[in-house]
Amino acid sequence: MRIRTIADVAALIRERRIHLGLDQAELAKKAGVSRKWVVEIERGKSNAALGLILRTVRVLGIELDVVDLSNAPLPPKSRASRNPRVDVNAIVDALRKKR
Repeated sequence: MRIRTIADVAALIRERRIHLGLDQAELAKKAGVSRKWVVEIERGKSNAALGLILRTVRVLGIELDVVDLSNAPLPPKSRASRNPRVDVNAIVDALRKKR
């Protein structure tokens, strides 16, 4: 799933929560946030704190990666440069475009 907007984050959190069989109150307790916050983020509230979002997706067992689409070199001490990741979505998209 490609995350481009807060609505994408909202859908990711909601879908994973449901898949794991958690209700909003259970997720809120595990993530250390209020149920109201879970409701708001699942509705796509645009001013949700990034730290709380990251904590919530971690509770749901999701890891988010950043992909630099500018092809700019990363600083040498960057974690990303020591542990490069492959963007499978980009590879699949490129292969689909070749058809």
